[in-house]
Amino acid sequence: MQQLLFAVIFSEMGLILVMLFKTPLRKLVIVGLDRVKRGRGPVMVKTVAGTVLVVLMSSVYSMAKIRRRRIDDGAVNPTDQVLMAKHLLEATLMGSSLFLALMMDRLHHYIRELRIRRKSMEAVKNQNRGPEDGKSGGSEEIKALEEETATLRTKLKQLESELETRTKEVNGAEANAVALRKQSEGFLLEYDRLLEENQNLRNQLQSLDRRLSHSGSKKNT
Repeated sequence: MQQLLFAVIFSEMGLILVMLFKTPLRKLVIVGLDRVKRGRGPVMVKTVAGTVLVVLMSSVYSMAKIRRRRIDDGAVNPTDQVLMAKHLLEATLMGSSLFLALMMDRLHHYIRELRIRRKSMEAVKNQNRGPEDGKSGGSEEIKALEEETATLRTKLKQLESELETRTKEVNGAEANAVALRKQSEGFLLEYDRLLEENQNLRNQLQSLDRRLSHSGSKKNT
């Protein structure tokens, strides 16, 4: 029994050391303890712990009985000394094993709580990152819209300048057309005047020809 208790104690000490340091074995130990605590595992562990506790109380009672007998007899019996040492060693080993088991259980509980809290904190951080990403996305969209608006405004100014230039050209062409029309009207008036003067000159020439012909006929007579 003592060898079994020593093996249990060393195993528990090894598991506690593994759980204290963050190594790949730590995850395996935690997973194993999680499985032990599921289903009928807790009942079995409590049964074993209760049995060890009963044996421990029995050893303590035996030690108390031996000590009382030694006091009553007033003499030291070698057999009682051996039994006393045996029961003391077994009680110490069983108490140590129960204490290490309790320590291991609490350590596993705190590690699991710490893992759950880390996951919850990561979930909260991810939730906080979501609105921040949305805000950053919204700001990027706003910047894109502002850039597009600036581009459209620049194009609008260019179109307005082009429209103003075309309007000036049209106004200049209309002014030139008006000037050409007035010039053509002046040419027509001048042409009519020249025609009238030409007609007058012809009439004058005809009248002169008539006079000349009339005066020549008088001289012949």
